[in-house]
Amino acid sequence: MNNLTVLERAAIGAAAGGIAGAFTYACLHPLDTIKTRLQTRGAAEAYKGSIDAAVKILQSKGLAGFYSGISAVIVGSMVSSAIYFGTCEFGKSFLSKVAKFPPLLVPPVAGAMGNIVSSAILVPKEVITQRMQAGAKGRSWNVLMRTLERDGLKGLYVGYSAALLRNLPSGVINFSTFEYLRVAWLRVSGQDSLEPWQSVSSGALAGAIAAALTTPMDVVKTRLMTQSRERAAAFTYEGVTRTLERIWIEEGWAGVTRGMGPRLLHSACFSAIGFFAFETARFEILKRHVANKQAEVLEVEVDEKK
Repeated sequence: MNNLTVLERAAIGAAAGGIAGAFTYACLHPLDTIKTRLQTRGAAEAYKGSIDAAVKILQSKGLAGFYSGISAVIVGSMVSSAIYFGTCEFGKSFLSKVAKFPPLLVPPVAGAMGNIVSSAILVPKEVITQRMQAGAKGRSWNVLMRTLERDGLKGLYVGYSAALLRNLPSGVINFSTFEYLRVAWLRVSGQDSLEPWQSVSSGALAGAIAAALTTPMDVVKTRLMTQSRERAAAFTYEGVTRTLERIWIEEGWAGVTRGMGPRLLHSACFSAIGFFAFETARFEILKRHVANKQAEVLEVEVDEKK
């Protein structure tokens, strides 16, 4: 397994990441819908809390209301997760072979690389998904076309800077924490892969820590992404700094931490399921790939003897 090239590890990581991303996002989409509703403008007056938001979504739209934008999530998450994990695995493999590069910095730098590259896909997906979760009419394709018609391509990247400011520290903290825990578990056990409970517990802890530290930026991102020219001649919020200042002035600490409860739960569950799914898929794909390579080598040796 140690003889794999950097590109092989990246490809395996991308394949496992795509599978894990689609599965995880689909499982936890209802929690993300509740979080988005709680973070939109006017949520303080509309909802008393997470349970109240869930009840009102159920009353107004039924169970389907929790899955608004799910098609965009499945497609976008498969692509973005494949790119994210593929880039992270590439970064880990490449940086570990760079002479004198501190091993301790490999996980955070690889995590940062993955977030920067994958955000180019993730942000447009989130714009469409969150507008649907906030009440936009039609299917994902309809919302996408309306966004392009009104705001152009840049409309798909509203909140990109906020998303990057959230995703970078969140991704670095999340990925690094999991990687440090993974290495520690493997050293203690002497095994090649984590046990399911180790993946789940490590992922949950990593996700909760990352979510707690980055919720304010997530609120800013949500406000920027869910506003629309449909309701006003101009956007209510402009820029990350001004948006954060306005939320703080108008709503205080409660405003910048709004939705932290469901976000902590969502992030802990997301990381637990996501890293478990990724590790499981990666190990199975890696095992089959190595077996195929060994079979090819044996065939070549047999042909040479003939």
